[in-house]
Amino acid sequence: MKYFTFAPFYFIKINYRTAGINFKAVVFLFFLFPATSLWAGSKDIKFASRIVSTSPSITETLFALGLGHRVVGVTDFCEYPPEACQLSSIGGMINPSMETLVSLQPDLVLHQSHSSRMARNTQTLGIRSMGLEVGTLGDILNTIKLLGTTLGIEEHSERLLNKLNNGINFYKDKLKGVPPKEALLLLGDSSDPGRDLYAAGQGTFLHELFEISGGKNIIPPTMAQYPRITKEYIIEKSPEVIIEAGPKSRLSPEQIKERLQGWKRFPSIRAVQTEQIHYISADYILIPGPRLLHILEQFSKALHPEIFSYSPLSETVKAGSAQ
Repeated sequence: MKYFTFAPFYFIKINYRTAGINFKAVVFLFFLFPATSLWAGSKDIKFASRIVSTSPSITETLFALGLGHRVVGVTDFCEYPPEACQLSSIGGMINPSMETLVSLQPDLVLHQSHSSRMARNTQTLGIRSMGLEVGTLGDILNTIKLLGTTLGIEEHSERLLNKLNNGINFYKDKLKGVPPKEALLLLGDSSDPGRDLYAAGQGTFLHELFEISGGKNIIPPTMAQYPRITKEYIIEKSPEVIIEAGPKSRLSPEQIKERLQGWKRFPSIRAVQTEQIHYISADYILIPGPRLLHILEQFSKALHPEIFSYSPLSETVKAGSAQ
């Protein structure tokens, strides 16, 4: 396996055995299986029982909605819940094995709406597919509602939505009247703070959760959604809090000390002066899905530890994915 960065915040593993799409094999499989097993249009989509998910956020949402028993395929990056890891994988999100996908005989493939290649390939093969938006907080909630309606589980989706909305309102109410802190959310590895870094900008679900948690994002709307920023920009804006999030932020206490020492090269930054630099490495932190309450807890504790050192909701979000 090999890692590379897709967008600035997705970490993709390439499986060289599935990196290419062998359409000869796909065509062979297309004729090998009966047409009725490939054409989801022949029956109501509500009864789709062989679903393939092509992204971690969609997989987590399906399981949170109680649909895990109807999922037959996922990607290499769908690592939660643990049951998803036991399912067949179609490979990477941008380099899936269409042979494997067809062999699973799906009656529905769910993909992110920007995945035009997957939409074209499934259409060519006569497999029902549906694109889903998960870029913003509103998209995440709408996707949960849409899946509930589409797959005939409205009660489950309403229950999950109520839980998420109640959790979001908990933080909003708790922070009502509390001045937000100017903050920066960095993505990826900043082991050398002197080099350019990527940040979460506006128009993203991370920005929205950041602000709900009591942060004022120093990235303006004129920048890209996930802009590359320089140390000069960070020095100029001098945020009160810096949060680094992502899989490579899983650090030992010794490594954190080393990182903080590196930041001391820029003593004029307020977050450096007060040592308000935090590292969040949880696997869910970059996944736009139903575990968003976990993200809110992590952000709020970093931004306002005087308020969120402990909260009744903490036990809820630590228990696992919102179900």
